[in-house]
Amino acid sequence: MKPDWDKLMKNWNKGERAKTSLIADVDCTDEKAKPLCETHGVEGFPTIKWGDPSSLETYEGGREYKDLKKFAKENLKPMCSPVNIDLCDDAKKAEIAKFQAMTPEELTAAIDEKKAAMKAAGETFDAEVKKLQETYEKLQKDKEESIKAVKESGLGLMQAVANSLKAAKKEEL
Repeated sequence: MKPDWDKLMKNWNKGERAKTSLIADVDCTDEKAKPLCETHGVEGFPTIKWGDPSSLETYEGGREYKDLKKFAKENLKPMCSPVNIDLCDDAKKAEIAKFQAMTPEELTAAIDEKKAAMKAAGETFDAEVKKLQETYEKLQKDKEESIKAVKESGLGLMQAVANSLKAAKKEEL
């Protein structure tokens, strides 16, 4: 992926596009970069983030040059935000105004509440996946034990007898 990313950076970060968007990479193992990576929730590598620098989204698309380039062309452009309010529709403008009317403390509390809800959703998902994994393992064990019991109950001998009877009938003909 790294060569494709480097190619995208080289080809993207020039001309008019360079005025409104940036494609870059950050080495999150570097001590100087760790705070930036932590701020934006980078936990695994490679992680691709995109969007407004104050609210980056995780990119989940393809990792080859053609996929990255297509995504960049479709999504990396000025977007509705407090800085680009002229790009917002009336509903987004009203939402931004509502948030701007909040005190910094109220806004921080609202952000924390939303982040807690996201964290809770992730924890619920992880717990349910763990339950599914345990159920899967139990079902797998039960299946294997059932198959073993069927085989030990004489299935192999039954099949051998059935085949020998078929062979005897063929010889009679």
